Amino acid sequence: MACACLLIAGPASAAEPTLATVLERAAAYVADFHQQLAGVVAEERYVQEVKAFTKRAGQLTNPMRSELHSDLLLVRPAKGGGWTEFRDVFEVNGIPVRDRSDRLTRLFLEGSPSAQEQIGKILDESSRFNIGDIKRNINTPVFALQILEQANQRRFKFKRTNDRVPVTVTKEDAAAGVFRTGAEVWAVEFEEKQSGTLIKTERLRDLPSRGRFWIDPLTGRVLMSELIAKNRQIAATVDVSYQSEPLVGFLVPVEMRENYQDRRGAHIEGVAEYGRFRQFQVNVDEKFLIKK
Repeated sequence: MACACLLIAGPASAAEPTLATVLERAAAYVADFHQQLAGVVAEERYVQEVKAFTKRAGQLTNPMRSELHSDLLLVRPAKGGGWTEFRDVFEVNGIPVRDRSDRLTRLFLEGSPSAQEQIGKILDESSRFNIGDIKRNINTPVFALQILEQANQRRFKFKRTNDRVPVTVTKEDAAAGVFRTGAEVWAVEFEEKQSGTLIKTERLRDLPSRGRFWIDPLTGRVLMSELIAKNRQIAATVDVSYQSEPLVGFLVPVEMRENYQDRRGAHIEGVAEYGRFRQFQVNVDEKFLIKK
């Protein structure tokens, strides 16, 4: 007796997205991420170490190691401009910062500077406790994410790679679970190609950046970032790892590692860890969103 057979087709496998699609998803993710993170404050423990000072006649006069405890929050000028992360330092090497309230008042409530001037003040204020003789203000964890913003992607060339972790992260670090991703995550390399770069030298000359993002291709979520700014005078690397935070319901930065060296012999390293994430309310003043 003949058997009637019914052939059932299995579910069609989803086609792998293109790089353009992944970058589009990443841009949407970063825009949403900024909106979510702007409602959260994190506590930062940040250790900076000066491995070497610039080779010059004088002796070492600055501390070789500094530990900062700060609140970190994302702010945006009401008159426009990009999101900027503000490091509100409240303790340096175990000593409370005495002028904290006064300087916050000066920074956020006094005067009516332009958005660009306000961002410059925030970055300067966030870096005022840096040690060593390399001036820098890119040492905040979400700084690199602006590269994935839709308006900025055209400035960069992107390509997919097979890398697993940033070059400055050891196998032991990856095994510990902070800087580690699954096989389904894409490593996407970037290189800045346009003038008017996002990072400038101390003399305001262009300093093109490159590096990589580790991105979930289906959602656009960023799990790690590597930012490298390098020329003949200086080399800077900032690596950041993101993990899920149940209390706020999305990925947040959990660790930042940085390394700076210049041709004059200066060398600085830093490690920042993030925790105690909590929601906060904001007051809308004519100039700024400020934490209360």
